[in-house]
Parts: sequence; structure tokens; C-alpha cells
Amino acid sequence: MNSLLSNILSGFRLHDMVDIVLVAFVVYRAFMILRGTHAIQMVTGLLFMGVFYFLSSYFELFTVHWILRYFFDYLFIIVIVLFQDDLRRALAYVGKNPFISTKGEQLDRIVVEEVAKAAAQMAKDRMGSLIVIERETGLKNFVDTGAILDASVRSELLYSIFIPSSPIHDGAVIIQDGKIAAAGCFLPLTKNPNVDKGFGTRHRAAIGLTEDTDAVVILVSEEAGAAYLVKGGRISSKLSEEELANSLSVILELTDFAKSAPIKASGRGTR
Repeated sequence: MNSLLSNILSGFRLHDMVDIVLVAFVVYRAFMILRGTHAIQMVTGLLFMGVFYFLSSYFELFTVHWILRYFFDYLFIIVIVLFQDDLRRALAYVGKNPFISTKGEQLDRIVVEEVAKAAAQMAKDRMGSLIVIERETGLKNFVDTGAILDASVRSELLYSIFIPSSPIHDGAVIIQDGKIAAAGCFLPLTKNPNVDKGFGTRHRAAIGLTEDTDAVVILVSEEAGAAYLVKGGRISSKLSEEELANSLSVILELTDFAKSAPIKASGRGTR
């Protein structure tokens, strides 16, 4: 063992180290760009097929191995077809931000205060809205469906977006890295058959997104004139501005601001 290690180290050059670091960096950046998109699920599927390919060879599953071998013979073409949109986005992103991380600073208390203030005012005025705050799971796929804003989070701006006469009021606002990334975004509707039949599209979209991601959604119901938090597919009971800010702070782990006010979850959600 020591002899083998000595042989490896003796032939190891600085060029090899640079080669390894570059490959690791490219793989890491590719993962960060694709993380949170549907592409990462397809990559995971391909990795499982690769593992199954080697296992079929080891256990002499000749038919399965033969099928998978022909599949991987055309892997390059398959990757281009499956990931053409993601590859286009990735190349465009690398061209603009080759070395910058995809994640910005954590949401601070000013963002929480502005969101809570806007939600409370919209609830008072019975103006429906959906405000999504991205956490660990990326929401690029949904950001791309809306109008890109890249604006500071201000309660007045959030309010103006959801005014019924606004061209982008019919959709969700997505906040990424402490900024309003986009508005008018389309969210996936929940497929849970046990969801309250009285829930409308806005409720179902908030539940659907939080079932698939770790995002937190602030939902304002125009019918009830109230604001709610949606997390993990569950809708809270009605929350005041202070309760909303405190609950958001707890979820986002803003310990300096949080006042230990947890989400008051209701069993089936609140209309």
C-alpha cells in the first residue's frame, strides 16, 4: 500500500493539482447553477443509471447491461436534447458572472419588515397577493416565467405590483438574495387531493410551491382580508403584521430580530 502511494505521489505534478482543482471548480459551479431546477433531477436520474450500468456488469445482467451500454453510447446527444434550455442559461450566466456565487447575503430584518408591512396593508385593503422568499432550493425555473425586476424590497413597490390594474399583478413575486427578482411568476398548483375544495388558485399555488421546495410564501387573501404564511404545504392561521414579521424571522433564522413567534398552523389551512 505504501509502495503504491509512493508511486502515485512521485508521479504527481503541479499540473495535475491544477487539473483536479479546475475540474472540481467546474463541477461545483455547474451544480450551483443547476441547483433548484428540474435539471438537477435529471442529472440525478442519469447518475443512478450510471451506477446501475456498472452493477449490471458486475452481476452479469447481460441484457440490462447491453441496453444501458447503447444508451450511454448516445449520452452526449441525449444531454444536449434534455438540457438545451439549461445549457443556454448556464452559458449566458457564466458569460456574465464566471466567478461569482449564485447565492447572495441572507435576508435581513429590513426585508422581513418591508414584506410584513406590505402584506398587512394589502390584507387591510383586501388585495390578493403571493410573495415568495427563496431559501436553499433555487427558484430559477419560476423566476424565468415572470417579469425580471432585480429591485430592492420596498413595501410600496410590493403594494404597487399587486394593484389590480398592474400588468404583473396576476402572479407571484419572488425574492432572491434580499431583492425582488421577478414579478408575475407562475407557480405550480398542488396535486394534493385533500386540499380544501374552497381554496382558489392563489392558495393552491402557494401550497404547491412549498410542497416541492423549502421556500416560504406570504399569501394575502382578498376574500378574507388577511395575511398567511405558507410553508411545507401548510397554511398558517391569520397573522398580524407583527406576527408575520416575527414568524418570518424565526423561519429565516434572523435570531437578532425574531421574538420567538412561531407559525400558528391550522389543520387544513385558512381560506
